[in-house]
Amino acid sequence: MESDDGSRSKGPVRRRAFLKATGAGVAGVSLAGCVSTGGDGGETTDGSGTDGGGGGNSSGGGGTTTGTASGGNLPDSVKVGVLAPEPSSNPIGASIANGAKLAAKQLNEEGSGPEFEVVVKDTKEKPDTGRTKYQELTLSEEVDVTTGIFTSEVLLAVLGDIAEQQTVHLTSGAATPEASARVNEDYENYKYHFRTGPLNAYQLGVNMTDFLGAKQSDLGWESVAVLVEDYEWTKPVSKALDENMGDTGVEITTQKRYASGTTNFAPIYDQVESSGADAAFIAMAHTGTPAVAQWAKEQRPFHFGGIHVPMQLPSYYEATSGACNYGVTQNSATPKSEVTEKTVPFSNAYNEEYDSYPVYTGYITFDAVKQYAEVIQQAGTVEADDVVSGLEQSSYTGTVGTVEYYPKDNEFAHDVVYEEDLVNPVYQQWQDGSQEVIYPDNLTTADYQAPSWL
Repeated sequence: MESDDGSRSKGPVRRRAFLKATGAGVAGVSLAGCVSTGGDGGETTDGSGTDGGGGGNSSGGGGTTTGTASGGNLPDSVKVGVLAPEPSSNPIGASIANGAKLAAKQLNEEGSGPEFEVVVKDTKEKPDTGRTKYQELTLSEEVDVTTGIFTSEVLLAVLGDIAEQQTVHLTSGAATPEASARVNEDYENYKYHFRTGPLNAYQLGVNMTDFLGAKQSDLGWESVAVLVEDYEWTKPVSKALDENMGDTGVEITTQKRYASGTTNFAPIYDQVESSGADAAFIAMAHTGTPAVAQWAKEQRPFHFGGIHVPMQLPSYYEATSGACNYGVTQNSATPKSEVTEKTVPFSNAYNEEYDSYPVYTGYITFDAVKQYAEVIQQAGTVEADDVVSGLEQSSYTGTVGTVEYYPKDNEFAHDVVYEEDLVNPVYQQWQDGSQEVIYPDNLTTADYQAPSWL
């Protein structure tokens, strides 16, 4: 999964040339049924981008038609293919699908370019299914661009098809650094892949250390126990932590990659307690809910934070009956965080359209479609090689920051640039049912609160 060597540059927030992190494009969080998804209905073809409650396969428009929109060689209609995991039940998949549809709706209402049509296919978080659905989009539906893909396993399975079909793909969930390594090592074949977000898995770990180094005195975390769930997605995370924790000035009392599928955290938390750590510094997704629930129920004598994908969900406090209170996690954005002037208006528009707030994949997918629209408008064409050149030169301010991509000679080629003034994830703390931003300092909505039992 990773192709990292020891030569990569380091540097927490104190340096401008940031390394990149994944808001948790973690490889496969099955959160279906955990919270309300906003009601997207599985696979759809939607000509207006407004379908938030369909069911099964429905058709709402034809393929791309030739002609011109606002000059140049733009077609009258542009078809966007979306690959999302179980969008009718999984909040991450629903946010991918709905983010694309809302972007299309707004673009169509603006009326300054082609009509955007969105076709959603369900990957079911399975590599073989992802390949099949990708081929349906590119061969049968003849889409102009694809976006989405949550799990790294699905992205890796589809990368060869992206190269073969020579259709631009904007990833908005999967975090594997292998995708950018392919672009760097075999540019002519893999140049059609871009990661609009999240930050990749190695840089996820770097971002964790950036946060800890910048905030440890405010948090009171002079020592931490590092707990990382043992899944494929966390291997680059662990590598980054190993290489960068020494720069934070924080003592590591114990470090553990615990077994995948762990549900009983008592023995692990006993070790954290006996080590005397001020906090459990975590990277978890699949195992996140039992971990935070047991920490809160047992009122363990240490703080709890890092990367916790389920805690990113806006409905998670209600879903856990408040067990996540005081927990800290990285996120791309929250409904109240003014990352850019577009963040809060988007989250409000999404809530109005789908009766729920988006997960991070919704913000990123929305940005991907909007950036693509801007690039083809400037290029005057949807021809893939021209779009690739346009994206490489693009600097687009979206909901999660200003999206630019690393050049082809960078080890993270065509990944979104992680930099303080461009895309820089937030850290949120659950406080009495609200996702309050505690970092970076210019976006804080509240001070950090220690758990009430400490």
